[in-house]
Amino acid sequence: MAIAYTEKLAEHGIRPSVGTVGDSYDNALAEAVNGLYKAELIYSQPAWAGLAEVEFATMNWVHWWNTRRLHEHLGYRTPAEVEAEYYDHHWREAALAAV
Repeated sequence: MAIAYTEKLAEHGIRPSVGTVGDSYDNALAEAVNGLYKAELIYSQPAWAGLAEVEFATMNWVHWWNTRRLHEHLGYRTPAEVEAEYYDHHWREAALAAV
């Protein structure tokens, strides 16, 4: 499985983060997000009508997670707000450096 995974990443030009510094943090973050996804969405429904319903609900949950859910570790801001601030800051720095 690991070989197939590595080959598929290479096929798409993606470098694996396996075996690098910070992996334990990556894994912990993934486990935390997966746990929240299951608790907040999957297990909150008594029954799902089918795969399409789960896929649509997942798409909506991910959108909500990134654009409306306040994250404590982001200072009670959304990931979209933090990302916009990051790029705004870097674009401003790049513009000032170009002058």
